[in-house]
Amino acid sequence: MKLAALNQRSQEIELKLALPSSDPSSLAKRLARVPVLARRKPTHQHLHNVYYDTPEQILRQKCVALRIRRVGSDAKPRWLQTLKTGGRGDSALSQRGEWEVSVPSATLALDVLKATPWSAIDPDGTVFQALAPSFVTTFERTSWSVRRRDGSVIEVALDLGHIVAGEKNTPICELELELLAGQPAALFDLAQQIARTIAVLPVNMSKAERGYALGLDSQDKPLGAKPPKLASDLSLTAAAGRVLREMFCQFTTNLNALRTSDDPEVVHQARVGWRRFRSALRLFKPALAVDAVPSWQALQPLLSFLGELRDLDVAWTDTLPPLADAYTAGDARRTDVWQAMTQALLQAANLQRKSVRYALQVPAVGATLLAATQWLEELSALNGPGDAGIELKVSLQGWARRRIVRLHEQLKVAGKDRSSPDSQHRVRILAKRMRYGIEALRTLLPKRRAKRWYQQATSLQLSLGAARDVMQAGALVAKLEADRGLVEFLRGVGVGQTRPG
Repeated sequence: MKLAALNQRSQEIELKLALPSSDPSSLAKRLARVPVLARRKPTHQHLHNVYYDTPEQILRQKCVALRIRRVGSDAKPRWLQTLKTGGRGDSALSQRGEWEVSVPSATLALDVLKATPWSAIDPDGTVFQALAPSFVTTFERTSWSVRRRDGSVIEVALDLGHIVAGEKNTPICELELELLAGQPAALFDLAQQIARTIAVLPVNMSKAERGYALGLDSQDKPLGAKPPKLASDLSLTAAAGRVLREMFCQFTTNLNALRTSDDPEVVHQARVGWRRFRSALRLFKPALAVDAVPSWQALQPLLSFLGELRDLDVAWTDTLPPLADAYTAGDARRTDVWQAMTQALLQAANLQRKSVRYALQVPAVGATLLAATQWLEELSALNGPGDAGIELKVSLQGWARRRIVRLHEQLKVAGKDRSSPDSQHRVRILAKRMRYGIEALRTLLPKRRAKRWYQQATSLQLSLGAARDVMQAGALVAKLEADRGLVEFLRGVGVGQTRPG
């Protein structure tokens, strides 16, 4: 991509990173000490941005952002009007249309939109007439320009400030690496150099998306699975790229939400995203170059903390409340014991949540997530239908059906032996893999069979999971040194549920 003048550039390519630092005020100084930035003079700007939309949020629905930016002080401002069109939204690497021009004041100018796709968005001008301020972002930007030997030019921008939507506000603490010339791989190389010493997290949401989410009270909400629809003419590699990218997006989006959210469902969906991702790696193994798949070793402490937190959350929110009446039976002493146990579990969960947040501040975690993001982007670059469309269609559908049949056979065999906790655990894991596989490949599978097998796997997973959760809750309560009678009660309930019916 050639370096272009600001007013002429129509594509923005940038890598967005959240900064889970416990001390945002020190970030500029710490970044300035990163070797690749240490000898470069930073620039500082105060940026105030007003985003516009209609009352029905037509622009948001079309994945379009329109803003007026004030650069500099109130006494001597400069005004820029920017239109951005949406990219994929499932990766920290954003590639989208951008048209930015100078305007004389803080008032939107319709005439400068004529050289943009605005006419397709608003052919009769009614959308423009209905535009009104929607939310505001204000931040201090510290930026460095990095020119590399390979000819690439990258702007590294640290943004610290806040977003305001009505009476609500949320902080901005992020790093943007924008490619001004060169190839996207240069962004990842530079980001990795920063991630060696400063914790980063790939983030899939733009400031505009966060502003809309703030206004709609949907910020930091848990993100569930949204399996992509797979066209039958895709190659196996193309299908793998689309499926894996969506699952990794679920994982990283919930990780980012975990930095501020105490919602147990965010933890749950982060773990679901990771399990789906790992299951899909196994599912699509024939399409992946094994030596290219990143190492996940640096994520293990974080994943362990997430698992322990999820166990605690499940115990005090889901598993134990239905058993309270059976244990207390109106007895005042037992009621006190139960309440003390519940409070202890909640305190343990709060401490474990802090451990998760500390783990997100480990630089190696962000570096690993960055490596995975780059790998998925490179995998996606291979994502075109092949020349032999019919052969690929048969190949992909045939492969998908054979793969799910094989998983179903494995589940049937394993399901014949559920006599021990280990065998039950294996059945439960296979049921999950079956579910995730059908979700990922549903558009390529016979509908009736896929629905029937999916329901069977779900039912099996839930029944075995309930028994496992009671046993796990009992083990957690025992670690808290709770009343011995309560521990024995929970152990008895768990044993009763794990016995094969």
